[in-house]
Amino acid sequence: MPWEALQPGPVGEYLEVVDVDPATGCCYAPVDLNDSFALSQGGYSPSESDPRFHQQMVYAVAMKTIRHFEQALGRVALWAPRFVKYRKNGEDHVESDYVRRLRIYRHAIREANSFYSPQKKALLLGYFPASETNAADLLPGGLEFCCLSHDIIAHETTHALLDGLHRYFGEPSNDQILAFHEAFADIVAMFQHFTVPEALRDQIARTQGDLSKQNMLGELALEFGQAIGQYGALRSAIGYFDENEHKWIPETPRRDDFRNATEPHARGAVLVAAVFEAFLDVYRRRSQDLIRLATGGTGILPEGDIPHDLVNRLAQEASKIAGHVLNICIRALDYCPPVDLKFGEYLRALITADRDLVPNDPWGYRASFIQGFQRRGIYPENARNLSTESLCWESPDFQLPLDEMFKGITLTWDLHINRKRAFEVSKKNGAYLHEWLKNCKGISDEQLKGLGFYRGNGKDPTENRKPGKLTDFEVHSVRPVRRIGPDGQQLADLAVEITQSWMPDDGNGKFRGGCTLIIDLEHQRIRYVMRKRVGHPDRVRAQEQYRMELAENELGANYFGEETLLREPFAAIHRGG
Repeated sequence: MPWEALQPGPVGEYLEVVDVDPATGCCYAPVDLNDSFALSQGGYSPSESDPRFHQQMVYAVAMKTIRHFEQALGRVALWAPRFVKYRKNGEDHVESDYVRRLRIYRHAIREANSFYSPQKKALLLGYFPASETNAADLLPGGLEFCCLSHDIIAHETTHALLDGLHRYFGEPSNDQILAFHEAFADIVAMFQHFTVPEALRDQIARTQGDLSKQNMLGELALEFGQAIGQYGALRSAIGYFDENEHKWIPETPRRDDFRNATEPHARGAVLVAAVFEAFLDVYRRRSQDLIRLATGGTGILPEGDIPHDLVNRLAQEASKIAGHVLNICIRALDYCPPVDLKFGEYLRALITADRDLVPNDPWGYRASFIQGFQRRGIYPENARNLSTESLCWESPDFQLPLDEMFKGITLTWDLHINRKRAFEVSKKNGAYLHEWLKNCKGISDEQLKGLGFYRGNGKDPTENRKPGKLTDFEVHSVRPVRRIGPDGQQLADLAVEITQSWMPDDGNGKFRGGCTLIIDLEHQRIRYVMRKRVGHPDRVRAQEQYRMELAENELGANYFGEETLLREPFAAIHRGG
């Protein structure tokens, strides 16, 4: 992690750790990681009873997660803004305020739960007594702290980072988008396991290099799962424990896995398994030569411990491939539509983002992703076939006069810019693009319709038969897409997210649409458009049906019966899961 001047807490540029326990009214002294003792010892030693280590732990893991996002995306990370409503000249207005730090409350709730709060811009971590009857290796009834779980901290921090990138991914517009939030947070947490060399070498040795066997690298929140009384980890990408047979069963993909999983965590687990299978597939190919060298060409390892040198080499390969897969998954976020995301569309984003950066794919990463999704029944809509070329997003049939647009925008958002300055630049660029798209005479209404939104508001030019009205479209994200290719060349594009809402006159909710544009900075042309046309009748009917289904179960009542819970989707979904 980069060095930064920390205040006691720790409090830094991105994070503020707050150690207050509302249940007991106790406040713990904030740790000073600049203290001479802490510096001389390389930080506080791991301890379940030392609050200073707890505070250090949440800061370190959250910062590590942030760093992975920044390295993959090539720009500083921003948290979701805070929206403030006010009245001016008799009209209602909404202003977005910069949020500098994400707060982390390590003693927030006394229950077996943790979640990211979009309203508080904070991670609320819980603690709870372990099961009295089935605590596995833990002390029955002993306190378990979520702030000591690497996976839980990384998972919740990823929720916050994803909310900063795509603010509408937290809205339950279909039966996949909240599952995607959960799955993506699990993917980041899981692949960060491979950045811990000691743990990686240990698991490689235990499995003889076969990571499809039961191991901790493919599992999440081991102690949390044991503490709540289940066997092993909370979730696993490679298998499960059969309580009837009393043995671990490796995961076998089926074409109906996606269709049969309906609960968000269960459906998200299908996506995690697909991505982890892609990792395993590439890992097997890249490690075959090492196994052959170690076995005299047979490729069959004998029983017992494998050589230490082979462990180190396999660990290096596994770590490198896990880093590649994690970067591919994070970079794909810039290639997603801004609303109503589905798993098949994320597959298209994965393939497009990776092909942009690595045109040649000698190790078959993209084929492995496609196979992992296909074997579990996850298919993209409107794709002719499952070839790489067919799955890549398409370029629009027309081009906008972008040379005029570039005269008024600022392109200074990278890893070295002040984060508040980056927020202000993006906000200013969004305002300029909004006015340009609305007033430019060189852009026709038909072209904007082709991008998925419409000019003006009030009048309803959509294809819906039921009466309704459009809000004005919003350009709420203008961000650079910077990557370094394998040939050392820097690639630079611009990602623009535009959203718009259609509201039926019967008051039955709000239906969002819009598009993400990937713009080539060098040639000043739109390379890809990922659209969800606002007010499209098929999408409106699908969302209405989904809302009716949600209203029939407890989770739906939480979302649509209580406004406060609508604003806290992760609290509801984590408690429900």
